[in-house]
Amino acid sequence: MRLPQRTLSAIAALAASLALLTVPPAAPPAAAETAPGCDPIDPAACLLPFPSDWYTVADSGTPTGRRVHLRTTLRNALGQAVRPDEWNRADGFSPGSMLLSRVPGVDLTRTGAAPITDIGASLRDDAPIVIVDTRTGERWPYWAELDANAPDGRKALIVRPARNFREGHHYAVALRNLRDASGNPIAPNDAFARILGPALPPGDPLHRRQRDTRNVLAALDRHGVGRDGLYLAWDFTVASRQSLAGPVLHMRDEALRGLGDRSPSFLVTQVTDDVDDRIAREVKGVVWAPSYLDQYGGLPGSALHRGGDGRPARLPGNSQAVPFQCEIPRSAFTEPARPALYGHGLLGSEGEVDAGNVKSMAAEHGFVFCATRWIGMSEEDVPNVVSALADLTRFRTVADRTQQGLLNFVFLGRAMTRGFAGHRAFQDAAGASLIDTGAELTFDGNSQGGIMGGALTAVSPDIRRAVLGVPAMNYSTLLNRSSDFPQYGRILDLFYPDKLDQQIGIALIQMLWDRGEANGYAWHMTDDPLPGTPEHRVLMHVAFGDHQVAPVAAEVQARTIGARVHAPAVRPGRKPDKVPYWGIPTFGASHEGSAMIIWDSGSPHPPLSNTPPTEGRDPHSDPRNNADARRQKAIFLKTGVVRDVCGGGPCVISP
Repeated sequence: MRLPQRTLSAIAALAASLALLTVPPAAPPAAAETAPGCDPIDPAACLLPFPSDWYTVADSGTPTGRRVHLRTTLRNALGQAVRPDEWNRADGFSPGSMLLSRVPGVDLTRTGAAPITDIGASLRDDAPIVIVDTRTGERWPYWAELDANAPDGRKALIVRPARNFREGHHYAVALRNLRDASGNPIAPNDAFARILGPALPPGDPLHRRQRDTRNVLAALDRHGVGRDGLYLAWDFTVASRQSLAGPVLHMRDEALRGLGDRSPSFLVTQVTDDVDDRIAREVKGVVWAPSYLDQYGGLPGSALHRGGDGRPARLPGNSQAVPFQCEIPRSAFTEPARPALYGHGLLGSEGEVDAGNVKSMAAEHGFVFCATRWIGMSEEDVPNVVSALADLTRFRTVADRTQQGLLNFVFLGRAMTRGFAGHRAFQDAAGASLIDTGAELTFDGNSQGGIMGGALTAVSPDIRRAVLGVPAMNYSTLLNRSSDFPQYGRILDLFYPDKLDQQIGIALIQMLWDRGEANGYAWHMTDDPLPGTPEHRVLMHVAFGDHQVAPVAAEVQARTIGARVHAPAVRPGRKPDKVPYWGIPTFGASHEGSAMIIWDSGSPHPPLSNTPPTEGRDPHSDPRNNADARRQKAIFLKTGVVRDVCGGGPCVISP
């Protein structure tokens, strides 16, 4: 979804105001060994390589046995350090972590590292980059790239998992046989060369690092990766389910226990009849949900309020006003419409539910759609999002409000299925409900709604089937690849001008974002449900060549959640991959399970680098505006069956 003009104007005004501040020239990045807590094995910047268990400590009280323990982080151009407290709650790193390092002079093509077009090459026996699950011995698929946005001297080596890492698992990483543009081998830096050498005495600054690295080397050796040609090696632990989803599940379970089998309280504030030829009635109002934020009313900029045990806790009597807007189709006056939640796009609002494609879906297939805001990332949050990019410590307020937003959607869903039918705004003249009270609640969302909708699906006790329109997960992959991001990138450029620092910052904020977007919940989105949650089926509609939400991140999601891709997915020659949609099983005429459909309206394939598309038209909105795609969505939401609506061939849209 394109940002509304008023949102773009607000961002531009805020960026201009921030630019008026006296921002001193950025100091040269400190060498890793000069700051407390930094890892000496990658001196290009503190926190490299990342993620790494060097930045954790043992903790027998966590499911992983580790806890993140960052001491030195980033500083913005005003000298403000990122305070690590919120990160240090985690018992590991993001399951979608990009692996970051800096290898001066490396040429990934001459090295033979697996590119985005050949993920299968990452699993070769002689692959120059190896990621291995030390518990199972499984080699993990990935693609490697250099940051195309950075100057040569600050280009990060980025290794992105092609399927999310397993929660709570431990991984070892090896970079070996790396080569420069002339094909010459690249030797390890002095610190790592000493670590690979003879045992260092206890007083040596590298003694502890050598000891820890030898455990990593032993783990790699057990799984067939020796020291020959080794440039760098390290390990990291992935956060547990409890660390990732625990706060939201605690909020959900406590709030629903208090609610019982009742509907939450709500107030209808506006009813508009005879809206247009598709919609008979539009209803606006407010639902009240318990608020776990640290300001009464949970305004933008709020963070979670935590009790003495560290879990989210309510301030006495604190409630969240959850604004809603519902669109009731004319067909509901003949046959009650099925209840469905709708999720809006990037930094939008509940008003997106009156978009033409949503009205058509409601009218053509008998759904009543109700929407609320993805607080934390809604239109009202724009100033706070901008301030969080100027000082990454504040990003916790974005992530915390999104977690409250998940609870808000759960409560709106309960009102739809247990309360609205008894209100005259949702009844016909005879007092009969316009909502089918016997139908299950479903979800349909687009863009940001498709991203956040994956998290909602995973935590909802009521939704069993969800459509995720032009979706993906993992903002750390999406940001640089989105045409929407340059507006926000201006803020990062001003306050974190070093491009290597920016990638570290994006990796850090992903750890917090995981708590409120699909990346942190993907392993439980379908057939491995969270406690107190049913299994789910998910239908993903991907726009080939999407300018705003990178399709490659949707492919990572499909591999993680176990979705199949409709085949043939695209016409021959459209996708440059050696094996298109590598690692994703296919289906043909129909499928009873989670699935991904590629909708192709002729736009060019996106760039193969971490940069946004600039060529051709943006097909981002095409799937939702296509009648066949809506018909497929409706069949799925009603029956759980993914039906081929493309005549046995690729799904092609004529824009």
